[in-house]
Order: sequence, then C-alpha cells, then structure tokens
Amino acid sequence: MIILIFFLAHWFLSLFFQTFFLHRYASHKMFTTNIFFERTFYIMTYVFQGSSFLNPRAYAIMHREHHAYSDTEKDPHSPHFFTDVFQMMWHTVLSYRDHIKRLKEPEERFKGNYPEWKFLDYVGSSIISRLIFGGLYVAFYVFFATQWWMFLLIPIHFMMGPIHGAIVNWCGHKYGYANFDNNDKSKNTTPFDFLMLGELFQNNHHKRPNNANFGAKWFEIDPVYPIMKLMHWARIIRLRKAYL
Repeated sequence: MIILIFFLAHWFLSLFFQTFFLHRYASHKMFTTNIFFERTFYIMTYVFQGSSFLNPRAYAIMHREHHAYSDTEKDPHSPHFFTDVFQMMWHTVLSYRDHIKRLKEPEERFKGNYPEWKFLDYVGSSIISRLIFGGLYVAFYVFFATQWWMFLLIPIHFMMGPIHGAIVNWCGHKYGYANFDNNDKSKNTTPFDFLMLGELFQNNHHKRPNNANFGAKWFEIDPVYPIMKLMHWARIIRLRKAYL
C-alpha cells in the first residue's frame, strides 16, 4: 500500500506541475501570477518531477513548435513520422537537448514570455541532481517494497516527465475522437481523462490553445481547470481570457 501511494503521488504531482506550470503557464501563459508564486511553482515542479525535471524554456519552445507545425515534418514530436513511441521519444530528447544547450536558434515567434531561473534550471538539469533523486527513489523502495515486482516501477520514477509527454503526444495524436477539424491528427483519446489530468483532450486543446479548460463537451472533464479556478478565486493566479 505504501508503494502504491508513493507511486500514485509521484505520478499525479509530477503530472500536475507539468500540465499546470510547464504547459498552461510557461508555454501558453493561460494565467498570470506574481514572482513569489512563480518561483514557488518552479520549485514544486523541480521537486515533484525530480530526476526527470524539464526545463521550462525548452519545454515552452518545443510545445509552441508543436502547435505551429502540428503533425507535419517540422513537429518535434508527431507520432505519424515514427514507427514506434520510442523513436518519437528519442527524437524529442534530441530536440530538447538542442534547446537546453542553446544549439538551436528558435524562430522569433517562439521566443520569450516563459519563466527562467538560471540557478534552478542548472541544478535541475544536472546529472548530480538526477542521480540524487534516483537514489532517493531506490532507497524508498528498498525500505518499503514487499514484493520483487514493485522494483519494476522504479524506471518509471526516473523518467516520469518524459513518459507523461510520450503518452500525451503519441495517444493524443493517434487514438480517439475529434470534436474539431484542426487540419492535423489531434484526438481526444478518452471522454474521461483523469489519469492524464486533461492532457489527452488534444483535439480540444489544439482548437483552443489558450483556453485553460481542456474540456469542450459537457462530459469532458478537465480535473485541473477547477483547481485553477479556485486558485484564481484565491488570487494566487489570474486566469487570462482565452483567445484564438
């Protein structure tokens, strides 16, 4: 039970800050906030993503490229140009690395308006930080695992952020239904998206990329949106008006 709680907590907390901070804030600026809360969310993203911490600047640039070139050859992670998800993930890793090391100059329209914190970006992307988090995951399993098969979950902890991204980019552009014709292959993989916190409403999101609510139909529930509404009410964030 302890291992299950730990795994689910890591899964959903890592995923929440990926969709809330990296996707909805860094990439799309669906809300504004002050520097205190921005840095707080930055730290929480680092802590909960741990060994798979994703740099907000690189994430934002790649995601903006993805929207601009959705399911074309210039899309950094369209599943329709790869034979399997692992090839797509490797291509994404190479593109991400280029942005991290600033080896690739992004188009002007993809630059700016994303959070940067050089110290935490450096620490979070360092091999030492990733190894420390990895060691903590292993130590937790050594202390609390009661069955051998539980240790098979450890690699998922190591790669939690990229795994979330791979699921969304692969499934969200291959499987499901479409509410809108977006001139791409984006899909809503499932009408009830709790396991991926609304991220698999890709067809809706590509139609309304700046709308904080990823659901469009009455039965499509984005579990992150009510949390954002509550944070807006509490004046932690200020939701911006969506525009096409």
